[in-house]
Amino acid sequence: MSSSHSSAASDTPVARTRRRSGRAVLGDVARLADVSTATVSRVYNEPDKVSPSVRERVLQAAAALNWIPNAAGRALASTRTHIAGAIIPTLDDQVFASQVAGMQAVFAERGITLFLGCSNYDPAQALIQVRAMLARGVEVIAIVGEAHPPELFDALKQARVPYAITYAYREGSPHHCIGFDNRAAFVAIAEHLLALGHRTFAAVIQPARDNDRVQARVAGIREALERHGIAVRPSHLHEGPATIAFGRQSLRAIWQGADERPTAIICGNDQLAIGVLLEAAELGIKVPQQLSVTGFDDVAIAQQIHPSLTTVRVDTAEIGRRAARYLLDVLDGKEAAESGLVQPELMVRESTARVRKAD
Repeated sequence: MSSSHSSAASDTPVARTRRRSGRAVLGDVARLADVSTATVSRVYNEPDKVSPSVRERVLQAAAALNWIPNAAGRALASTRTHIAGAIIPTLDDQVFASQVAGMQAVFAERGITLFLGCSNYDPAQALIQVRAMLARGVEVIAIVGEAHPPELFDALKQARVPYAITYAYREGSPHHCIGFDNRAAFVAIAEHLLALGHRTFAAVIQPARDNDRVQARVAGIREALERHGIAVRPSHLHEGPATIAFGRQSLRAIWQGADERPTAIICGNDQLAIGVLLEAAELGIKVPQQLSVTGFDDVAIAQQIHPSLTTVRVDTAEIGRRAARYLLDVLDGKEAAESGLVQPELMVRESTARVRKAD
């Protein structure tokens, strides 16, 4: 009799679940952490409503039991999926990796998982990625740049999913932008070189098609030069992959052309500028005595290369953090508390100097 009673007592739902699956369940975590099952759910669904000490106890219990909350069950129980999305143009550029890292750090504090999509600078791919994320229940999305088809923004509005445009900031944009003014940043670069007496310019830039950031950068260069009655000659404007190799190839083509040689080259990013510097050394061109070179992004090697590169630093991790905080505020029904404008900083180094008159 006692044997039968003992067997019945041990045949609880939790015990049955453990025997069938070999996995811990929510009740096991609650018992080990000495809290209610509701508190365990709250730690994962509304972590800011649980004290840090209790939250830590529950997380430690879950880790000890190797228990992971079921995402589908959480979504049904709370009408929340706790998933955010981010669409970036490429995985090959550290500026976007830095932005994603900043975003993920903020989302993780709220128990939100970040899904990442890569468009490869193709607006059609970005639309496919957004639709896939919406189908999986993302609650908010961050998207790099404004140059996307109207269908993308229509899909977000129809699904009532808050979104933010990142890495670009434009007054008058119909979207909430978090980033910097690309046009103004390149006006500042051009004006720095103009102040040094440069009047013959070249530009080596990334492909402008379907890329509003590059289009704004070219507009900034042209705007600054036009104030001085200057334009970049077509043979001095090279557009192509954002790589060291294309930077090298572009300088060789510019220097070997029949036109008057430029005294300054504005590059769309540091990779291109580093390519120009390397090719200049190969061709025996003295930088900055014969040629001033500027980049953009301030990657780690920009300060280490010789001559060190004059470039622009943008806190891309801060862009990611601000984007995540803004989207969380929208989810919480709060007004955005901070500006979306991040100010870039011109880093003047050895690769630019005042024009030296020819002997």
